Amino acid sequence: MLRIAIYGKGGIGKSTTVSNLSAALAQRGLTIMQIGCDPKADSTLLLMHGQRIDSVLDTMRAHGDPALDDVVHKGHAGVLCVEAGGPTPGTGCAGRGIITAFEQLDELNAYGVYRPDVVLYDVLGDVVCGGFSLPLRGEHSDIVFVVTSGEMMAMYAASNIASAVERFKTRDYAQFGGLILNKRNVENEDELVEQLARELNTEVVGTIPRSSDIHECEQRQCTVIEGAPDSAVAHAYETLVDAMLAKVAALGLGEVGSR
Repeated sequence: MLRIAIYGKGGIGKSTTVSNLSAALAQRGLTIMQIGCDPKADSTLLLMHGQRIDSVLDTMRAHGDPALDDVVHKGHAGVLCVEAGGPTPGTGCAGRGIITAFEQLDELNAYGVYRPDVVLYDVLGDVVCGGFSLPLRGEHSDIVFVVTSGEMMAMYAASNIASAVERFKTRDYAQFGGLILNKRNVENEDELVEQLARELNTEVVGTIPRSSDIHECEQRQCTVIEGAPDSAVAHAYETLVDAMLAKVAALGLGEVGSR
């Protein structure tokens, strides 16, 4: 089982990116689990065709001890969709909510039952503390990628996350795989993000162009992998999958193949 954590500043297009990666991997014959680690619990909307699923925390509040099929839902191409959720707005700690959700998934033996080939964590990256740092740790993830654009605050968040991984790599944290450029058509965007990659001693593993196909498919509540499979941006996601898996292999974290 390969475990990939994908971080990024809120609003950077991270969930769209992760959902398209999940769809692309699933269509290769792999069993994929996507876990949204954001209190908004909206990571899997495109895979679920707009249907909001009950989060782990909401289900625990409603039922106490949930069953596995209460919190794991099958989306497009059989992707196993999970939303960690968060506390009731205005109360509690969102980071602590992620910790509680992870503990519940372990208790339910979610990975043992479903045996996913790849687990993708979609993690809010504006803060890297408490529960939001949990997917950085080696017991949960093998490798971390960060979605960014050429915008200043997106690159600032990316730098913080990369620095956290570097700082704690001796504590059995996941390895840093690099940056994913989700373009916003900022002036000199490629150069800015390439410069950031050099400063962080990493690389840009893939670039997703700004495309109306993404917006149109989101309006139809699906990924471009499903809704516009022949588009240039769908090809970009497929190319990104290849680059990420190549990075995983280069770091000695194993290989993932279709069954």
